[in-house]
Order: sequence, then C-alpha cells, then structure tokens
Amino acid sequence: MSTSAPGPDAPRILLLGGTAESARKAAECGLSVVNVDKPALFEPAAKEHCAQTHLIDYQDIGLVTALAGALHQHAPFTRVLSQTEAGPLVAGHLTTALGLAGNGIDVTRVLHDKLALRGLLNTRGLGRVAVRRGTTFEALRDFVAHHGGAVVKPTMGSGSLAVRKVRSPGEAAEAWDWLASFGVRDFMVEELLVGPELSVESFSVAGRHSVLAITGKDNGDGVVALGHVVPAELSQDDASAVAALTCRMLDAVGLVEGPAHTEVILTADGPRVVESHNRCAGGHINELVAMVYGVDLERLTYRLALPAPVTVPEPAADGAAAVRFLTPPAGRVESVEGVDEARAADGVVRVEVKAEPGQDVRPLHWSEDRSGVVVVRAENSAAAARGARRVAESIKILTKPSEQEPPTTMGELLAAADEVLDPFARGQ
Repeated sequence: MSTSAPGPDAPRILLLGGTAESARKAAECGLSVVNVDKPALFEPAAKEHCAQTHLIDYQDIGLVTALAGALHQHAPFTRVLSQTEAGPLVAGHLTTALGLAGNGIDVTRVLHDKLALRGLLNTRGLGRVAVRRGTTFEALRDFVAHHGGAVVKPTMGSGSLAVRKVRSPGEAAEAWDWLASFGVRDFMVEELLVGPELSVESFSVAGRHSVLAITGKDNGDGVVALGHVVPAELSQDDASAVAALTCRMLDAVGLVEGPAHTEVILTADGPRVVESHNRCAGGHINELVAMVYGVDLERLTYRLALPAPVTVPEPAADGAAAVRFLTPPAGRVESVEGVDEARAADGVVRVEVKAEPGQDVRPLHWSEDRSGVVVVRAENSAAAARGARRVAESIKILTKPSEQEPPTTMGELLAAADEVLDPFARGQ
C-alpha cells in the first residue's frame, strides 16, 4: 500500500539516499518525503512512499545545494536526513546552508574526518590515542617502531575500506606495499588498540545523549565485521565506562540530535573511541536493537521532524540477537547450498544470500564485499552469537577461480559503489 501522501500539511523532509524501507518508515511517521538519490543506487519501490523523487548525485555539492535550495524555497523542509554511509556529511552541509534545525556541517565534518575526530578527542583528553598523518614509508615505519603496532587507514573512510593492522615493525614494509597497491597515498596511522571491539548505539535530543545499546563485534583476525551481537557481553562497570566516554565524545563533537553509531575498543586502560557516525548503524545492528530493546532508531530519527517532542525510551533488553555475515572465498560462485535448511533452523529471523551461481565474490576488502547474512534471536548473547555462526557456517557457497579481475584499488571499489570519500574535494 502506498504511503506517498500523509497529508497537505505534513512536515516535509529531504531524505538523501532513501531506500524503499527508509522512505516507508518516514512516510509512516507522517512525513512528506522528498527523496534525492543517485540513479545507480535508487530503489524504484521507494517512489511510492515519496512526495517527490529526484535522481541526481547528491555528493555533487554544487548540484545538490542548488536543488535543495530551490525545493526549500518552494516548500520548506523541517530536516535534511540520511541513513547512508555517504549521506550524513552532505546532510550536515545542507542543514547549515538552509538554516535548519539538526546537526550542521561543523558536526558532520568532524565525524566524517577520522583524523580531525582523533585530534579533538586527544585535545579534550577523552581516551588519548597516539596518531599522526603520513604520506611516506618512513612515517609509517617510525610510528610502528615507536609504538610496536599500529592501524593505518584513510583519513576519511567507509565500511572499513583500506584499513589494515600492522602488528609489529616487521610488517611495516608489507603494509606500505599494500597501501601503495591499493591506491592509498594519504593516510593516518594510530596506535594499535587491543581489546574487545564494540559499538554504541545512542540517540540524542536537544544535545542530551541516551545510550540504547552496546553491540559486540567480531572481526576475526581482520578489520571487516564478521558478526554482531546485541547486547554485548560486558560487566556493568565496563558498560558504564563505555557509555560515559561515548556521551562525552558526542558532547565534544557538538552532536545536537539523532542517532549515533560509535565504535569503541575496550582496552586494558579503559575504553577508547575508534570512530563515530551520526546515523543508525549498518550491518543489521539497528534491526538487532529493535528486536532486543523494541526501539527502531531510524523511526525515532524521523520523529524529530514532527512537532511533538521526542522522548527516548529507557532501554530494557528482551533476550538477545546476533547477525553473522557470509564471507565465502573469492571467486566465481559454482553453487549455493543449505539456504532452505538455514531458514528453518531454530531462532532464525532472517537469511539473505546475495551470491548466486555465475556471480563473482570479491576478496573481503570492506563491508560491501560480504555475500549475505544470518540473523538469529536467543535467550542470551552467547547463545545468539553461537547460533548465528552455526547457521551461517551451514550455508555452503562454493567458488572457483574467476576469469574476471575484481576491483583491486580503493578508487575502483568506491567507483563500483558510486561513492566518493570527500565530496568537497571534487575538482581540486
């Protein structure tokens, strides 16, 4: 059923990169949705939930600013929102340009720029982490030699793309060669943090921050998430410390409202922020939070555009839920087996498999390279994580070497996803 016409007086939002699901949720909240999306990424089913749809590259700053200004002049927006990886930075720019309530460009730029965020946190004494910017092998080698281990990453990133751990000085030369071959010329290097990896799902109203959930994260030996579980298995003291640091970080950034997804590592010296984003978490985490705590953070976000004040509910967990991603060996898919049995397994909520026979599976460079997902509910976190992993492992995606060369540089992977890391740097 269409939800395209909530009413002539409905508050109007500009939604960047709205999917069918996000547009439907916004419309069901009583909003008139104007969706601006990239032609290559647009989901046609979103259109029935939107008052208007404009297919342009919303990372073209000049074009999207002109379009938003003209639309706003004709019929004013109450908010500019986005739940995509690429959208929040542009949404912040448009929020400032149009003079709207919400998180402006000063907030979204700091969150988008990992080096700027780290500098701010270090200056404020919020879990100091050694860091430097680098463009040479010597910079990388000297940092690793001094700190014994490091993480190298682009200063602006998406989906764990081009992130690599350097665990010892002996790995510095190999890491440098990898950076060069992957096309990363400007990077940041920071000390390697050791401990459980977590994410904090929070929501803010008028500058007051509420932590709804803390998610446990399983990266295996790499940097791309292989699974998540809600809630994370933490002591009350550790959970309180993680939540407190997250709220102090959001205060330092100046986040005004809406969701935040903050990645944290719980080291022996206490929690340390890795990065943060003013959007709902990806990787089905928002779905896990909704199942366990009964709160859909995306719907809560859209309610900010309504006249009534938004109240954040007190979190109370009902069991646990976990997601496990399918990551078969790279190559051409020969067969996919066990999907029907996986869907029938106890506790399974969702099974999605993107890989099909004849398609190519890329090496696991970032989250976009994962081939599917299993979502499971259980009575506690350990059982949920264990069940999701067991069901995921029961799905067999058999591959063979592919005749087609996959994208091998950061630029090629971003181009395939129709994304740029810094839209304001285009043409420079």
